[in-house]
Amino acid sequence: MKKAPSPVDRHVGSRVRMRRITVGMSQEKLGEALGVTFQQIQKYEKGTNRISASRMQNIAQVLGVPVSFFFDGAPRDEGLAMASGFAENSQADYTADIFSTPEGVALARAFASIEDPKVRRRVVDLVTTLVEGQRKA
Repeated sequence: MKKAPSPVDRHVGSRVRMRRITVGMSQEKLGEALGVTFQQIQKYEKGTNRISASRMQNIAQVLGVPVSFFFDGAPRDEGLAMASGFAENSQADYTADIFSTPEGVALARAFASIEDPKVRRRVVDLVTTLVEGQRKA
């Protein structure tokens, strides 16, 4: 029986996918840049295969982000969280959800192309207002 991917491996993979899609790169192109197949990239993005430290460094360079980007918002070990005095559960991994739909990918690409920070803020405010309106209905 195969072992399921860890939550951290799935999170890191989803962050790789998110960044790859945001910069408009295909799995094939990322694989070529790293010297691996697109199938290997798929396994990384699903968390099925763990990404080594050196490969993580390469991915970060190709995608133009620091390595820490892939761990932002990563789930915490519940045992460590409790030992540290934190009672909260790890936050839902919305990044994987948004990139699982064509609409989410289109929204992320469009948002990433907005250069003016004030316009970005107004888009966030608009979406927040829409969500609040939907909750009231």
